[in-house]
Amino acid sequence: MILLITPSSRAEECASAVQDAVHHAVQTCKTLEQGSILLRDNEYLAVILDQLALEVEPDEGDVLHAHLGSAIPVYVNFAINGMRRVLSEIQAALRRRAADERVARQSAQETLRNELKQTITAMMLSCDLLATSSELPPTAQERLRGVQQLASYLQLQLGAAS
Repeated sequence: MILLITPSSRAEECASAVQDAVHHAVQTCKTLEQGSILLRDNEYLAVILDQLALEVEPDEGDVLHAHLGSAIPVYVNFAINGMRRVLSEIQAALRRRAADERVARQSAQETLRNELKQTITAMMLSCDLLATSSELPPTAQERLRGVQQLASYLQLQLGAAS
């Protein structure tokens, strides 16, 4: 969902055009204070902020920015820009957000993969050391070989996912 904050009388018309262009629901409000309340209670992809509202209420703008969360802010001057320009700005912001999310997801996956590889390597080394012990009963050695095989399989899976 997208939040549109503007005191403009054409807010609903703008919201409808944005919704048609980006295929996401758009919620509107007239003040930054109302926007802050909505941001505390809901999750948004983007927040379209009328620059005039930010200039009129700079302190409330600071409060609103503190509640943005993962929403990407899009600053628009509705007094100067036409609807085509507004839509272009919003679409560009949503593309940037999607690219940022993709990079963050790939980075998190790579970090997790590397951490798991280190843990599995340590586990395999411990199993190898334990396997050289002649004090292990045969059933324990059999189970240890099973653990080693599982660790090797996990290591192969993580290597293939790289």
